[in-house]
Amino acid sequence: MSNDEFRGALARLAAGVVLITAQEPPLDENGRGEDVGMTATAFMSVSLDPPLVMVSLRNDSRMDDLLSEQPLWAVSVLAESQRHVAGRFAMKGRISDRLLFEDIPYTRGEVTAAPLVGGALATLECRTEQRVVAGDHTLVIGRVLSAALPSGDGSPLTYFRGRYRQLG
Repeated sequence: MSNDEFRGALARLAAGVVLITAQEPPLDENGRGEDVGMTATAFMSVSLDPPLVMVSLRNDSRMDDLLSEQPLWAVSVLAESQRHVAGRFAMKGRISDRLLFEDIPYTRGEVTAAPLVGGALATLECRTEQRVVAGDHTLVIGRVLSAALPSGDGSPLTYFRGRYRQLG
């Protein structure tokens, strides 16, 4: 089986789209760490008791490197109207994360201080419980410390056959 065959087969699995965020520790005691974000479709619930979720991160990516040191992170479940947010944080060779967050409304998580995207269908704040290297990715399992439903209306943004889609 080739990589293209494998990718093509899994492209037919629809997935929800989330934004994973975290704050880098400050360089000195007077500064504030930079916010970092990454679009993910490999995200899932793992357990209800205790409440656990999992995200798959490409090895040696900026988010993988950050979450290997920073145990606190957040998840914003994106609505179909937030396709632009997903696309912005999925770009290869993108500009700095500071500029990516510049015109996106968000609040800071009370537990993690990570950005939580305004208008998201749901937000979660997490603390890493376990990291499992799996091929060219690392599975990060996080304990959910808080959950909120900031936007009760709307449908989820999904990813299917290499494109963002709407349900229905």
